[in-house]
Amino acid sequence: MVDTPSQSTQSKLIGAVVALGAAWVAQKIVSTAWQAASGHQPPKADDEGDARFAEVAGAAVITGAVIALVRVLATRGAAKMLR
Repeated sequence: MVDTPSQSTQSKLIGAVVALGAAWVAQKIVSTAWQAASGHQPPKADDEGDARFAEVAGAAVITGAVIALVRVLATRGAAKMLR
């Protein structure tokens, strides 16, 4: 079956919404896991200089990797469901 432009737009929109929701959930999971492991919330970009650079870099790498993976999986899952 050939996708029409409206089907393609609809699947992209649904995929984007699902990916954003999944990224938000992943961020909450990473924050909870970080707090359980370290005893405090992960550092944020606008935090004052109380966090070490290694901790900030580690939090950024872990958060970025998890969110990127979850977004890809959510987008692929949404596309598969719409077929």
